[in-house]
Formats: sequence, structure tokens, C-alpha cells
Amino acid sequence: MGKMSIDQFFELLKKYDIEVLEGVTIEGDLEIEVEEGAAADQTTLAYLYTVVQEVQNFLYYANMAMGHLSNVSNLLGMPNPFAAAPAAPAAPAAAPAAEVAPPVPEIKLPEELVKAKFEPFKVEYPGKIQEVVLGATKKDGGTRDTVVVLGGEKSLPFYLFDSPQPNLPAVAIDVFDRKPALAKAVREHYDDVLEDPADWAKKAVKKFGADLVTIHLISTDPLLEDTPASEAVKVLEDVLQAVKVPIIVGGSGNKEKDPEVLEKAAEVAEGERIMLASATLDMDWERIAKAAKDYGHVVLSWTQMDINNQKTLNRYLLKRAEMKPEDIVMDPTTAALGYGLDYAFTNMERIRISGLRGDSDLAFPMSSGTTNAWGAREAWMKSSPIEEDTDWGPRELRGPIWEIVTGLTLSLAGVDMFMMMHPGAVAVLKEIMETLGGKISGSVADPGDWIFMKE
Repeated sequence: MGKMSIDQFFELLKKYDIEVLEGVTIEGDLEIEVEEGAAADQTTLAYLYTVVQEVQNFLYYANMAMGHLSNVSNLLGMPNPFAAAPAAPAAPAAAPAAEVAPPVPEIKLPEELVKAKFEPFKVEYPGKIQEVVLGATKKDGGTRDTVVVLGGEKSLPFYLFDSPQPNLPAVAIDVFDRKPALAKAVREHYDDVLEDPADWAKKAVKKFGADLVTIHLISTDPLLEDTPASEAVKVLEDVLQAVKVPIIVGGSGNKEKDPEVLEKAAEVAEGERIMLASATLDMDWERIAKAAKDYGHVVLSWTQMDINNQKTLNRYLLKRAEMKPEDIVMDPTTAALGYGLDYAFTNMERIRISGLRGDSDLAFPMSSGTTNAWGAREAWMKSSPIEEDTDWGPRELRGPIWEIVTGLTLSLAGVDMFMMMHPGAVAVLKEIMETLGGKISGSVADPGDWIFMKE
């Protein structure tokens, strides 16, 4: 038989009035004509596959229909218009996927890593921390052999990528004009000098490496000996003779008597450029500021962990007392590890960033009363007061570590001077400061080895 189109096949079924075919097999080749010029792309091929599949499905079911029609004709004794059909062919296979996945390229692993150069992120701040000089040598009218320069930073502490650290933090060791109650871990280092502030100061400088000495005239407290200011400052004179480093002088903390004590101390130390500690908002800060101006000294501006109060007091000293910026150092209060170190750090860091950003009321060096670390019970108690608590470890090590961690943490917030007690803590903190500041050479301290990760 020749070619027959789909239309001709349907006309044949219509001619014999056939609705169902059964037992009939249709054999032959299927041809599909594509108009000339049609694009033979993947989409066209997919379409043709679909058409072929549908036609094959149709022929499959048509064969089944013709088989059924043949069976009916035999039962009725009618002539079969179609030849007997064999069993229905198997269902057509599914058409192949329209798109063929491209071959996976061969991946070649690199033999070495991409070389990268370490380029630290740099920040340029518009402000600068005021430099303050403590102490005066002979050429400046004093008797000190050395001076200490605080501040001068143009970046956050130890960000040597942004700006060099012009002056590393200094360490002062505390001395008292009367025998104080000290933790055993501290007291054992000063037992032989606790009765003599001048010898105490000598030991602090010559043996323990103090950059400055802080003499606390606590005997002036009305609740203790209530030593008159004129008598108390004789201890300051003795300390000035005993050591030739810059001196910091503090009172007892009594807000009524301290202005008188600091005023007298400024007078007897004229020309030595000492630091008067401290002026606060709740005492006669104007009297202290005037004494500092009259005798050429520096004032420690002390507030209780409040950036707004610190800004206010500094502005009073600058505007009302007309002090020079180079004569002011701040103490925003140190809360030690164990009872508020995070608050102290946050407050100091905010102050330092504000100063670097151009706030002239906060652009001053900062001092830390790091000895406050010994106020935490974990620093000095023999063991935990809680029965079920674990052992705290030897307090001979625990106490100094408490002071070191307090100082180191606050150095990262911007502290320029630490008032400390334990000689071991002093030594460790000074070495850390010199290492971070790039002042110590060697494989460990050399930033070329461990900061830049060079071989």
C-alpha cells in the first residue's frame, strides 16, 4: 500500500462507519514534513519528539481499537474489513530530553594559593589627643631627671597601621603617707618601707621601675589623723628629694579638706610640674585649678564613669578656670575586673573616640587607678566564700593577674597612665605596652613576624 496521511486514514474509518477498531495492526513508517527554512534547533527537535510521541500513542490505541472491531465482526458473522491484528505493540518509549547537558570540564587544582598582601584598614581621625608633660628638669625650672609625656595620639591605642604611638603609657606606683591596709600579695613587697614614704618611693623607682610616683596624703582625712595640710606636705617634700621622677600628689578623698591639701602641695612643689589629684565636680575644683595655674602644675580631672560629667568638668576647667589644655589629664574612674570593668572600658573608649573625632572637651590623656583591682574580692581573698564553689587558685598569682588584666584591658580603651601597686603586675604590663608599641625587638615582639605574618 502507498502513503496515507492521517486525514486519509480518518476518511477510511468514516467511510465504513467504524468507531472502534480491535485486533488491527497498522504497520508502516511515519514521516513528518518540516517546512523549508524552519530552524532545526533544540526547541524544534523537542517539538518534533513530542509530535512523534503523540502519533505513536495514537497508533497504539488505534491498533487496540481495530482489534476489538475484528472480534465483534467474527461474533456477528460479518466480514472483517481489516486483516487480523497481532497482539498490541509495547507502549512507545519516552522521548529523549529536549536539552542535552554539556560535558563536565576537567577541573585542575591549583598548585599554590593566590598570594595576597596584608593591607590593614586605615582610619584617619580629624582630632588629636593633647600632649601633657609631667615633671620638669633643671632647664625647665625643676629638679627632675626625667619627664613623662602623656597623650599625643592620632589613632586608637596601638593602631600602628593608622598612626605611630608617640608616647607609650606610663606607670606610677602608689605610696602612702601612713601605713595602709594592703593585700598580703602586695604588702610583702613593701614591708620594709611602709613606715617611710621616701624610702617607699625610692624602692618603687629603683627596684620596681616606676615611671612616676603617686604620694597619697591620706593622713589628712578628718576621720583618721586629720593631719594639717602644712604638715602633710612635708612628706611630699621628702619624696621630691628622694626620687627624681615626676610626682603625683593626692589627698584623702575628703571633698572639704582636699582642696586645701592640694593647694598647699602645689605651693611647696612649685616648678616641679606635679599633678594634683584630683579636681571633682562636688568639691572646690576652681581652687585646685587656680593653685595649678599659679605654681605651674597639672590637674587630674576626675569623674565617676560618666562621659557627660567628664565633658562638663573639663569644660569648666578650660572655660571658667581658664586652664590650658596641656595642663589637664582625665580620670574617668577605673572599675576593675570582677565589678564593672566592662563599664569602665566602654566609658573610656567612648571618651577616646570622641576626642579623636574632634571633641576638644574630651581630647585629653587618661589616667587609670588600676590599683582598684585589689578591691575585687577575687584578687585578695584566700578562697571563695561560697562553700560549693571551686578553688580560686593561689592568691599570690591571682591578685597580680587581676591588676594586669585590668590595666591591659583599659590600655586598649586609650589609658595613658596607670597607677599601680604590685611590682610583678607593673613589670608585666610595661613589657606588654612596649611590645604592642613596637619598642621591644626580637622574634616575638617584632611586628614584622607576628603582625604581618611574614616568614
